[in-house]
Amino acid sequence: MRIKQLGATGLKVSEICLGTMTFGNQANQETAFAIMDLAEQSGINFFDTADVYPGGPQGLTGITEEIVGNWLHERNARERIVLATKCYGRTGAGPNDQGLSRRHIIAACEASLKRLQTDYIDLYQVHRFDTETPLEETLRALDDLVRDGKVRYIGCSNFHAWHLADALWTSRLHGLEHFVSVQPRYNILFRMIEDELLPFCQDHGVGVIVYNPLAAGMLTGRYVEKHEAESGTRFRSANPNDLYRRRYWNDAVFEEVANLAAYMAPRGRNLAHVALAWTLAQPAVTSAILGASRPEQLRESLGGVDLQLDEDELQVCNEIWYKLPRIQDQEIARR
Repeated sequence: MRIKQLGATGLKVSEICLGTMTFGNQANQETAFAIMDLAEQSGINFFDTADVYPGGPQGLTGITEEIVGNWLHERNARERIVLATKCYGRTGAGPNDQGLSRRHIIAACEASLKRLQTDYIDLYQVHRFDTETPLEETLRALDDLVRDGKVRYIGCSNFHAWHLADALWTSRLHGLEHFVSVQPRYNILFRMIEDELLPFCQDHGVGVIVYNPLAAGMLTGRYVEKHEAESGTRFRSANPNDLYRRRYWNDAVFEEVANLAAYMAPRGRNLAHVALAWTLAQPAVTSAILGASRPEQLRESLGGVDLQLDEDELQVCNEIWYKLPRIQDQEIARR
């Protein structure tokens, strides 16, 4: 497991970040503990969660952080793990129980600290851009959390390049803490961030922590033959919207994934390993988030960490994006 610096900071994180969104929904606490044990044993020192995970039916919000906090406490692992969480989403019924206002950020951070059973968060990320709150207000609240010792670094998720540029300029103008990382969706099937966001991050020393490197399981090849989603997967999860189906469940994607699998099979390449290896080979990527609902899923996916694709294989992967129809992505700010 390679260790990388997060952007222009001195913070060192594993190139695989454990995603925890399944904890409390697709994975109960016992299973989640086994997944986190395996992750640490495999050299992963970077865990990512959010205050609204796992989402879904009413009452599940916050359970993921509780499970992660229980594991950190029982394993005495807090100082061994770089812990990242997020705020923005709705955590209550009131009008101030979501967004990036000072009120909500500070309340959300305090609640996350309690659930995670820790005094500080290594990387506190805003989950999406808030069009209703001035950036300066958001950044001043985050700056105060850093100055109070409750947060070490701040980052953002699901930001467009111009959002990030505006935020960095605002921080510099007012002498505030700045975002050291961004967390966008990125994989062989979705590469919109290459146009502006990735070049911007490389030029400005912003770390890139990508999610969905396996396209929610589509790039494992498990759906190619039958075009049916298995129970307990993100394509048939309890999530009330069909987010992942809208992203990946269409004939063009099925065709290209099938073609990629057919090309890689004679070469002895596992499709999930190829997808992860391609993502990690992109120079702007600091870390890729891998989630799992069972330990064996994580173990299998980690086989792609050491895979080196040759030039022909990389070219075949690269060509897929240009064959897919360009459907306007309305979900870039959602997770």
